Amino acid sequence: MPYSDYRRELMGHAVLEPTGRFEAGSWQSFKLVYTAGRFGIDDTGSLKIGFRFATDFGPVQLDDPAAPGYTSVEASNGARLECRWEFKRNIRPWSRSLYIGVNKHFLKPGDTITIRFGDQRHGSPGIRMQTYCERDFEFRVLADVIATYDYVPIERSPTIQIVPGPGVDWVGVLPTMVRAGEPFKLSLKANDKWGNPSDQMDQIIHLRPSHEINGLPKLTRMQQGAFATVLAGLHIDEPLDEALSEGVTIGIYNDAGEELTRTNPLLVVPVDAANVHYWGDTHGQSNETLGTNSARDYFAFGRDRAFLDVMGHQGNDFQITGAFWRQLNELTAQFDEPGRFVCIPGYEWSANTAVGGDRNVHFRHEGETIHRSSHAQIADPADMADEETDAHTAGELFEKLAGKDCVVMAHVGGRYADITFAHDGALETAVEVHSAWGTFEWILWDAFDKGYRVGVVANSDGHKGRPGADYPGASFFGARGGLTCHLAPRLDRDAIFECMRRRHHYGTTGNRMALNVSVTTKSDAQLFERDPAIDPGASSTVTRQLIMGDIARVAASDDEVELNVELTGSAPIERLDVFVGRELIETVRPFDVADLGARVRLVYEGAQVRGRARTCVWDGALEVSGNEIARAQMVNNWNLDRGIQSQDTQSVSWKAVTTGNFGAADVWLADRASGELNISTAHVSARVATQDIGLEDLVFDAGGLERRLRLMRLPDRLSQTHMAHKMRIKLKPQGDTPLFVRVTQEDGHRAWSSPIYLFKTD
Repeated sequence: MPYSDYRRELMGHAVLEPTGRFEAGSWQSFKLVYTAGRFGIDDTGSLKIGFRFATDFGPVQLDDPAAPGYTSVEASNGARLECRWEFKRNIRPWSRSLYIGVNKHFLKPGDTITIRFGDQRHGSPGIRMQTYCERDFEFRVLADVIATYDYVPIERSPTIQIVPGPGVDWVGVLPTMVRAGEPFKLSLKANDKWGNPSDQMDQIIHLRPSHEINGLPKLTRMQQGAFATVLAGLHIDEPLDEALSEGVTIGIYNDAGEELTRTNPLLVVPVDAANVHYWGDTHGQSNETLGTNSARDYFAFGRDRAFLDVMGHQGNDFQITGAFWRQLNELTAQFDEPGRFVCIPGYEWSANTAVGGDRNVHFRHEGETIHRSSHAQIADPADMADEETDAHTAGELFEKLAGKDCVVMAHVGGRYADITFAHDGALETAVEVHSAWGTFEWILWDAFDKGYRVGVVANSDGHKGRPGADYPGASFFGARGGLTCHLAPRLDRDAIFECMRRRHHYGTTGNRMALNVSVTTKSDAQLFERDPAIDPGASSTVTRQLIMGDIARVAASDDEVELNVELTGSAPIERLDVFVGRELIETVRPFDVADLGARVRLVYEGAQVRGRARTCVWDGALEVSGNEIARAQMVNNWNLDRGIQSQDTQSVSWKAVTTGNFGAADVWLADRASGELNISTAHVSARVATQDIGLEDLVFDAGGLERRLRLMRLPDRLSQTHMAHKMRIKLKPQGDTPLFVRVTQEDGHRAWSSPIYLFKTD
């Protein structure tokens, strides 16, 4: 890291009490004592205690001794200290830091500064630990002893270990689709309240499948010390008929007969099915760049605790040293196991948005050259030798990657990809519409506006060491990390890369819904293996059946096609939206007006802007007059500090944020139609007669980026998890007709299919 290395052994030392293992999200108190070294600290010199970018430790506050996070700082010699809790005022990855400036005095060698994080002496409950696990959570001590604002890390900063709490949220994972007779496995875990897989469970588990599964025992056990239980060698020998199109699930029960959870649905298809579904998260980081825990831990978590089939690592390129790039390539080669687990080498090209923004580069093979956006945080002179390989703009990146065996995806993170600035259709096959940073349908709209043919992916961009199961915790991240489902004939790199190049995938907000979207043409269509707008000589076949991601020329005489959608949700379905490009042409619900009950759903959604300041705070309240609130609950509330704050029969208040995604409050009224609702938020308020809320959304625009409130009525209870929908769609006489769907479940999870691109003329 680009801090000064000057005589670290002379910069003092620090001792932390207590040390050891601490539960994620628990309340603690720590005393860190820094002892000045050979130089002391000069007048206007300072210390910084740094914490990693993604941490939700704290926050530290210095003003209220009785409030959470109160931190006191004192010098042994009575020196006046100026203290501030800062974010992004320190060199990454130590972006969060406590600044301690020495003013109007100085420290001699041996003088001390004592910092009490979560000082409980005056009534504070302490400071809350980071809500996710870390092998070495570091209190990074940096010293500016000569008052030059040139910080030197001390030789050994104190560390503790953050471990999971008891499991409260059980998770059961099955494959989404297998061929009849093909072996599969059931994976079980119990997450603590912050989403960390727990190793504290010792429990007998009863398994009750909805359909007979060969090899499935009636009982299994989650043993203390284990983070998961996996039952392999299961199989169903015959494909399931239409009567079982909702899929096979397994109920997970305790000894008392209480259902702990139910797995995602499993579809069993004929042995000659062309493709089955594989789940991946190809985008996240480890602590060698901006993430948490090591790259080896990162891959192991995704495979063994998130139960992924496909993974990649995407560290910020300007932090990837030559040694770490070689290590990443060694790790992906070690973890890649065809038939079981696909592990992909790659990196995040992390340029400023002005010159193209973030791109995810996935290589098919190890040993490729990394073309960085810059060497900005690579300090070792030996690593500067390859600076000429850098690509400073997205256009330069595509030029340097031309002819290489790789796939690029456009990403929205802190920086966002500007695909209108540069795009290469031969390389950049997809845009990422969802991650832990939020939801970004607008990047797909940009692609349609420019006439690009891209697929849809969703990943975590996880920084918390939980790829494939990334929760936002108590920080500024507003969404759970996403997943991409790859439609491929088998699980190996060749098949997954062909899937990516042909856009045969869909993205979700982290759920494992089964989604199939296809088109049937009246006449023979010409299906291209690659985009003919990019490769005029692309191979093609003749067919009348197309799947998500396909690009096809239809007959000039065909005025319309039949769209076929079949989906099986991991929770009851709320709606299916059908799009032609950015135009929403139909919304289909598994219920109608006659099914509506006394439940009103208030949806808040959107972002402020495209960039880092996108977070929208939706703290608000709903008051009822002429009616009563029977009960209320939040949807897509991932932060335990937020959600419902108060509730009685006349009102409910909440705290919530969105970052392009949506959240909601469901309110069940005592009477279906009487009275009115008064809704107030910082962005928009509304007064609505209860009888005016029906099947169709009432929309209240709030400016910003697709920021708005929506009000609708739902049935009191939803239960339908399977939906099949067919419709005729007219084709545009010129240009593309891009067809895709978005699915919303009752629990707030979503999925987006990659578009099918149909055209009549070149």
